[in-house]
Amino acid sequence: MLRLQQQQEAAVVADPKRTPGILNPDVTQATIGSTICARGWTRTIRPSTEYTNALKLKQMRAYRLSGSPADYQEDHLISLELGGHPTDARNLWPEPYPRASKVDSIENDLNRQVCDGSLSLAEAQGKESELKHSAG
Repeated sequence: MLRLQQQQEAAVVADPKRTPGILNPDVTQATIGSTICARGWTRTIRPSTEYTNALKLKQMRAYRLSGSPADYQEDHLISLELGGHPTDARNLWPEPYPRASKVDSIENDLNRQVCDGSLSLAEAQGKESELKHSAG
């Protein structure tokens, strides 16, 4: 049990070599009004669960994680809400629960700040990358 807990804690931080974060070229500061700030837009680009579940299993092996796939969310390092690439494996990684749920609310807050103009897209992407590449 301790080994599983240690592995899950190590997986909290995305490996910057395996998962550097890849941006969606369709999302720029100039296009946020018709992309990430348009209600429902992420649903149009979200990858299928079949794709993300298969990738999660592959990445769990690469990260040497044990436990159930249900213990992890295949998460976008740069979220779709902030212009992350939807299907590039270098932008996806197995993030353990409960942190995955906590990070989702941070992603939504960053999206709101970008859309209300209080934060630039690049600043928000940098904050998200820093969060997911660190234990904070």
